[in-house]
Amino acid sequence: MSHGHALQIKNVTKRFGGGIVAVRDMSFDVKPGEFISVIGPSGCGKSTLFNIIGGFIKDYDGEVVLDGQGKPGDRTIGTVFQEESTFPWRTTLQNVMFPLEAIGMPKKERIERAEHFIRLVGLEGFENNYPSELSGGMRQRTAIARTLAFDPKILLMDEPFAALDEQTRLLLGDKVLQIQQELEQTTLLITHNITEAVQLSDRVVVMSYRPGTLKRIIPIDLPRPRSSEIMSSERFGQLVGMIWSDLREEASRGMQETERKRAS
Repeated sequence: MSHGHALQIKNVTKRFGGGIVAVRDMSFDVKPGEFISVIGPSGCGKSTLFNIIGGFIKDYDGEVVLDGQGKPGDRTIGTVFQEESTFPWRTTLQNVMFPLEAIGMPKKERIERAEHFIRLVGLEGFENNYPSELSGGMRQRTAIARTLAFDPKILLMDEPFAALDEQTRLLLGDKVLQIQQELEQTTLLITHNITEAVQLSDRVVVMSYRPGTLKRIIPIDLPRPRSSEIMSSERFGQLVGMIWSDLREEASRGMQETERKRAS
């Protein structure tokens, strides 16, 4: 892999109509197999950045370089969104097979591959269930399996556990850690949740309030393999505290600005 980078974000800036700058001069690199979380106050441009990396927003300044080779293509980046994204009329197996059908993979291979990823996310036994028969956490695992099935170079997850309760969230975090370790999957997670960011990441990218710029990158020096048990450790608490003080500063700046606009 050239330059030893799976992904490079170089001076990315996005302006919307009315002079709004959502993201300004954002730069960071992601190494192959690295798990990076991007965290920031509400409205800091996290999702805009995600949509630029994922190729959903095409017009922006700066560069997104994949594998040292230029713009990401369709099959190089896999995305998992916050909202429910399974097809209700398809079973778990059919949902996971969907991207493999789209690329014309032979049926036998398709089934084997889909079954492998269903096992990987811990849904064996639920292959023939429809989404309405699964819990929210299981539906998100189906979405993760479907995204991983076509072997993306980078997995992008935008608040994928936001709608889930705290326990499900932690257990799903453990599952994601396990998968990431097994596949050495380069992963970028956007989250509001500080404990989740620390639990899962190698590094946490903290964004400022709008326009979203890079405030700092915090290396998470917790041993791997790790699970949610690590959350009771002293170092975990220190890292959460560090990120929270950064975030609190930015969020209060955001609140002040909003109040100023209301007052004027």
